[in-house]
Amino acid sequence: MEQVLTVIGNPASRALSQDQAEATRQILHDAGARTAAIDWLAPGIACDIPFTGIAPDAAEKTVRRGLAGARLDLAAQAAAGRRKALLVADMESTIIAQEMIDELAERFGLGGRVAAITARAIAGELGFEDALTTRVALLAGLPEAAIDEVAARITLNPGARTLVQTMKSGGAYTALVSGGFTVFTRRVRDTCGFDEDRANRLLVEAGALTGRVAEPILGRQAKLAALQEIAAERGVPLAAAIAVGDGANDAVMLARAGLGVGYRPKAPARVAADVSIDQGDLTALLYLQGYRADEFVTDTNLRG
Repeated sequence: MEQVLTVIGNPASRALSQDQAEATRQILHDAGARTAAIDWLAPGIACDIPFTGIAPDAAEKTVRRGLAGARLDLAAQAAAGRRKALLVADMESTIIAQEMIDELAERFGLGGRVAAITARAIAGELGFEDALTTRVALLAGLPEAAIDEVAARITLNPGARTLVQTMKSGGAYTALVSGGFTVFTRRVRDTCGFDEDRANRLLVEAGALTGRVAEPILGRQAKLAALQEIAAERGVPLAAAIAVGDGANDAVMLARAGLGVGYRPKAPARVAADVSIDQGDLTALLYLQGYRADEFVTDTNLRG
């Protein structure tokens, strides 16, 4: 079959049933598609339904209407070229649960003020670079030692390490590209096993934050440039890259990758992404590529 529809449920509940899968297949059939047998990638969590005869976009829209709000993630795509050779991932609220500048601000007693700016920047209401410099300026004087204290709060989102390690075991190159700070991306890179990380650098003098960020600031265009540069360096066409992120800062990167995935995305990322993951965890990116659960390199959801 030329195309495949991947259906993904919540891995915690394992509630994706054979009846739901069969109903989805019937919706495709009624829309004029020819379908093959349901292929379970993980029982109760994810399955593939190979099909042909209708375009992927039309198939996905038809199934969404037919399932009438079922709590499932859906992605229809060409079957060829699903397994990607490059992963480029945003860090904050994607690979990890936190927004680290908000965590720093909380340590400094400015949590609410900084978090409000962060939320507007993620939603695309403020330019990323201006929002970043404004927030960092508020942190001037924070002791450098507080960074390690705040870094200890980092938690990986479920499936993060499994995603990275499984793709690496399949020969892919993995990069963490963040509008956050290198003091945190280095830690997450090592914990998950990313091949490299790129982020902004906080400036420190006399043991305290200066309130400034080293230039140039890594923002939305720099994320796109990183995707393009890493792909070129590795000899990987953009069609063979998968990118994941959640905010406005990730939108252009998601739009240009072969498969752009919004993870619990805000509106700008949802519009730009090919697929949005609202029910699954980060292992959903593996199911999208046709990996089976028994191929996964086991996740360890480490703290710190």
